[in-house]
Amino acid sequence: MKREKFGSRLGFILISAGCAIGLGNVWRFPYITGEYGGAAFVLIYLFFLLVLGLPIMVMEFSVGRASQKSAALSFDVLEPKGTKWHWYKYGAMAGNYLLMMFYTTIGGWMLLYFFKMIGGQFEGLDAEGVSNAFGELMGQPGLMAVCMIVVVAACFAICNLGLQKGVEKITKVMMGLLFVLMIVLAVRSITLPGAGEGLKFYLLPDFGKIKDAGLTEVVFAAMGQSFFTLSLGIGAIAIFGSYIDRSRSLTGEAVCVTILDTCVALISGLIIFPACFAFGVNPDSGPNLIFITLPNIFNSMSGGRIWGALFFLCMLFAAASTIIAVFENIISFAMDLTGCSRTKAVICNLIAIIVLSLPCLLGFNVLSGVQLLGEGSTILDFEDFLVSNNLLPLGSLIYLLFCTSRYGWGWKNFVSEANSGTGIKFPKWARIYVSYILPLIVLFIFVQGYWSIFH
Repeated sequence: MKREKFGSRLGFILISAGCAIGLGNVWRFPYITGEYGGAAFVLIYLFFLLVLGLPIMVMEFSVGRASQKSAALSFDVLEPKGTKWHWYKYGAMAGNYLLMMFYTTIGGWMLLYFFKMIGGQFEGLDAEGVSNAFGELMGQPGLMAVCMIVVVAACFAICNLGLQKGVEKITKVMMGLLFVLMIVLAVRSITLPGAGEGLKFYLLPDFGKIKDAGLTEVVFAAMGQSFFTLSLGIGAIAIFGSYIDRSRSLTGEAVCVTILDTCVALISGLIIFPACFAFGVNPDSGPNLIFITLPNIFNSMSGGRIWGALFFLCMLFAAASTIIAVFENIISFAMDLTGCSRTKAVICNLIAIIVLSLPCLLGFNVLSGVQLLGEGSTILDFEDFLVSNNLLPLGSLIYLLFCTSRYGWGWKNFVSEANSGTGIKFPKWARIYVSYILPLIVLFIFVQGYWSIFH
């Protein structure tokens, strides 16, 4: 069966960026930026994005393009005979399924909040009322399940149309709209009375804040965010390498994807900080920021119902772009391993993902007693922990070692694949760094993740 290809370079870049651009860009990035000194933190973050995230992304793309397979078979194709690198396929596949076990629930929340906002359901509610609305939603497993199923079915339907006619065509439109809407929201936020303080906080480096938080703490946070923002290590990005030709070098393409991912994170800060400062609200993190803090701000804003609906539409696009990209991976696993048709892979996985997503949404109500990470934790927290603290760092380590070790695919093969085509080349002088230093940094991030949770 001939492998499908992207219709255009822009499609490849936007879909790869769509996979990397997720809700972490919006609800984690602004908050930790605020906590660790605004612009000063952003500078450290950008440095780590360049030295940590970028090389691993190039490696994932290279493995995908050289093998012309998904992570389910890419190691089988490229590994030296008799080696066991292909064992990691189970980790990569598990990572994609686990990610979808909780991401689809959050996608459902975004869909529901878009309709709530456009229907004016928050108008007239005070801060407590908005907070209660989210609390009430957590107690309605039926409603959450319906929203989750709608998101899953819609995203699989897009994938079923094929790579070019479905995934590429629709993601291009979605990502284009996402950027336009975010810029419109940022302009609105910046022009609010009193937004200047928020801009100053976000854009003027305050190195004193770094000193207060502790330099090591800030460096850890910047490393962690730069590492996790690109969703590397589970082959989610590698698949798109398998859909492109060899006309462009992969470092240049990875730079474009990283820039787009960073732009979304930076613009989300321009939406959130000026608005929070204008209304005297503390920018919180996680679901609180999106579902409690921001609806309160939109309530106080003139035309807030429209701005709120636009914001949740953005969030829906950010969630859906990741879900579609990962679904494409999951469909590709089935097609690579069994040789089945795309439609058959879609139907089987549609049922599997709906069933697998249920524990997460039931974790807020029926299964709220299941607190695997300690008191107050949810099943979503546990699933996120398995992906973010385990499979992403360990998977990234495997890609690093596979591409640099003579016992794996090897440095020469990797560089030859990464550098074929026009564009920025992967620097040969970086060999020592990516072979010995970067694996230690990734291992350190893995250990640090456990330390911060269980210490």
